[in-house]
Amino acid sequence: MQITVKMEGLDKVLDQLLKLSGPQLHQACANALNDVAYKLRGDMQAHMKSVFDSPTPWITNSPWIEKAKPQDGARMNASIMPTYRRDTPSATGGKAGVDPQQVLRAQEAGGPRRDKKSEVALRQAGVLPGGYQTAIPENPYPGSTDAYGNIRGAFMQQLLSYLQAFGEQGYKANMTARRKAQIHQGKAGQSGRHYFVSYGKLRSGRTSHLAPGIWAASGTHGVDVRPVLMFVRNPSYTPRLNIESLYGNNEDYMAQRLRYRIRQEAGV
Repeated sequence: MQITVKMEGLDKVLDQLLKLSGPQLHQACANALNDVAYKLRGDMQAHMKSVFDSPTPWITNSPWIEKAKPQDGARMNASIMPTYRRDTPSATGGKAGVDPQQVLRAQEAGGPRRDKKSEVALRQAGVLPGGYQTAIPENPYPGSTDAYGNIRGAFMQQLLSYLQAFGEQGYKANMTARRKAQIHQGKAGQSGRHYFVSYGKLRSGRTSHLAPGIWAASGTHGVDVRPVLMFVRNPSYTPRLNIESLYGNNEDYMAQRLRYRIRQEAGV
């Protein structure tokens, strides 16, 4: 979203406006644009919290402001965009391989969700069938999720490593037989577990009675079987965000801040 200055509604500060030099006027306009940008950022964050259920800080903190610069003159504008890293607006940050812009675009425009990096790895390894993505089961596997109900990064890394899902460049991260044996045996106070893949009715086999997904078996002779990640048909989102509608509520605020900043630069 970009905000540009409109030189309207300034008749009340015309005397002060005439006293300003070019650089002072540009500074006033830039300051006013940035005031609105910070207000809009707060509005965007509040909007996200109202439409999402327990959004993570990775999402709510993602709107980033590229400030207006007075040296840009009549072409100045302030931009607000969802991105996590601060070194470049187009960078991918936060969750590995995921850009908040991609996540929020699907929530605003609707339609299918792009594959996560973990899903790409599972599909390339032949684990995840075509046309499917992953979903957390209704009752998450113990220790697999964080406080926001998302898969913990360390847990996903272990799962990918166990299933040998890292490609040629990351093959050294794939789990060795010795490490697998340690997981099967478990630690003090924790039972061991085996991960396995079920394709349900998609393929015949011993686990066809289970829903498609990645499962874990633990306990004596593996009698405790629980889902870890489910394989679901590629979902299609309905639009939930309406970020552009927020700007229209700030036109009066823009005029107010512009008048204030002009008076400030004029010293009155």
